[in-house]
Amino acid sequence: MVDVVTEIEINQPINIAADYATNPDHAPEWYVNIQSAEWKTPKPLAIGSQIAFKANFLGRELAYVYEIVEYEPQKKLVMKTANGPFPMETTYTWQEIGVSRTRMILRNKGVPSGFSKLFSPFMSTMMKKANKKDLKQIKEILEKLTE
Repeated sequence: MVDVVTEIEINQPINIAADYATNPDHAPEWYVNIQSAEWKTPKPLAIGSQIAFKANFLGRELAYVYEIVEYEPQKKLVMKTANGPFPMETTYTWQEIGVSRTRMILRNKGVPSGFSKLFSPFMSTMMKKANKKDLKQIKEILEKLTE
């Protein structure tokens, strides 16, 4: 079982931080390992929406589809893999820490299977490292919006 939680504070109001993060079209811009995101269902984002992602992780290309299972705009987004090599649930939550400061929390949990099962002991460490890079990247992108 992998369960990784990372968080960062972003100098932007909650609506800007959350709206950017929940738009799958932005995922390749701030996720280090994601190459592409393709809508499988019509926009806008809603419970039941499906997005196909292509990513590189552990030197392998992964293709998987996430389905939105819970969505409270500017509060919480939960996605689960509808198919793919690694059953995973990703949760984003946002907390207002002031007029123009937001805490963003990213949680990934899942049960490695197939080839990824071999890497299970290292998976949490590698995911945490990647997630920290991702959150640092989204913080940089969002904070440049007001420069």
